[in-house]
Amino acid sequence: MAPLPGPYSGKSSLAMVARVSAFSFGLVYGSLKLKVLKIQAKSHKKAEAKAHH
Repeated sequence: MAPLPGPYSGKSSLAMVARVSAFSFGLVYGSLKLKVLKIQAKSHKKAEAKAHH
């Protein structure tokens, strides 16, 4: 059986730092975008409810 590859293919620590920071940026960006979308959906539902009355 072949040995498992390490957490990153690059040998430099800079490659790992770049990968980790890109990953955390993705997580932060994703959660912020989700919050914005939820807020927009809420306000859209409120506007629809007002239009129906």
